[in-house]
Amino acid sequence: MSALPTTSREWQLVARPHGWPAAEDLALREVPVSEPGEGRILVRNLHFSVDPYMRGRMNDVPSYIPPFQIDQPLEGDAVGVVVASAAEGFAVGDTVAHFLGWREYSEVPAAQARKIDTSLAPASAYLGVLGMPGLTAYAGLFRTAGIKEGDAVFVSGAAGAVGSLVGQMARVKGASRVIGSAGSAAKVRHLTERYGFSAAFNYKDGPVAEQLAKAAPDGIDVYFDNVGGDHLEAAIGALNLHGRVALCGAIAQYNDTEPAPGPRNLFMAIGKRLRLEGLMVSDHQDLRPQFVQDVAGWIASGDVVYDETVVEGIEHGFDAFVGMLRGENTGKMVVSLPQ
Repeated sequence: MSALPTTSREWQLVARPHGWPAAEDLALREVPVSEPGEGRILVRNLHFSVDPYMRGRMNDVPSYIPPFQIDQPLEGDAVGVVVASAAEGFAVGDTVAHFLGWREYSEVPAAQARKIDTSLAPASAYLGVLGMPGLTAYAGLFRTAGIKEGDAVFVSGAAGAVGSLVGQMARVKGASRVIGSAGSAAKVRHLTERYGFSAAFNYKDGPVAEQLAKAAPDGIDVYFDNVGGDHLEAAIGALNLHGRVALCGAIAQYNDTEPAPGPRNLFMAIGKRLRLEGLMVSDHQDLRPQFVQDVAGWIASGDVVYDETVVEGIEHGFDAFVGMLRGENTGKMVVSLPQ
C-alpha cells in the first residue's frame, strides 16, 4: 500500500455572507492527515458536490440542519476511494459516498459512508442522478406530489440537477404534459430536445404567469418548485382543482437580504383545494434502494439522461458554488479533483 498523505486541502467558512457569498467568506486551507481512527475510513475524494441548500447553512440561523461553523470545513456530498480503513466492511479500494465533501481527503465514520456500484454509472453520478438530487426528484414527484398518469406537470429550475430529472421522471410515468422553466434560450432548447419536455420557456423573457399560461393552456396538476417567488405565484394561478405542489427549494430568494413577499394569490389554494407540501429528502431515505434500481434501469434504457457541469480542481470550489447559485450549470454541478 502506498504511503498516506500527510496533508490535505479543505474549504473552510471564515465569515458569514451578507447577500451573495464573496471570495473572502471562504478560505482554502491545508490541514494534517493521519491514519483513520477505530470505526473510520480515510477517503481520497474524487468529486464533491455544490448545492443550493449550502447557502442557507452559511447563515447562523435555526434550520432543519445546523449551520456551517466558522473556521471549520464545509460539508456536502462527495464520492471517493478508500485509502485506509479501520472499519469492518470497508476495504482499501472501495468506492464510497459520504457527506464530508469540500476537501481532498476525508476521515469518515463508517456508519456515515456507503459503498456505491460504479458498474451502474460513474462515481460522479452518485452526486447527481443516483444521489441526493435524484432521490429528491424521485421522492418529491412520486411521494410528495403523488403524480398520476395523465397529470400535467410544471417544473421550475428545470435545467438544474433536480429539475431536469423531475421532468424526465414525469414523462416516464405518463404525464400528459411536462413544462419547464429555465434561464436561457440554450437551456430551454435543452429541455425539449434532450430531456423530452413538452414545452419550456425562459423566465427572463416575460412574466412567468403569462408564459406558463401559454405553455399549459389547460392548466397544471403538479408543480415541482425549485425557485419560489413569481414561479410559485404563477403555478398557484395555473393549478387545477386538487393540484399538488412539492416545495423543494426557493433559490430565487437564497441571497436576498430582506424577506421576500409571499405569493399574493395564496388564497386560491382554498377554493382549488390545493395541497402544498414541503420536501426534505432526508425524510425519504427508505426509498433509496427502489430509487437506485428504478433510475439505473431508466438510464440503461435511455429513458432518462443526465448532464454534469464539471469544474476541475479543489481550488475552484468557491467559483463552482457561486456559479451554481447563478444558474451557470446544466444538470449537476460537480467539482472534480485531479488524481
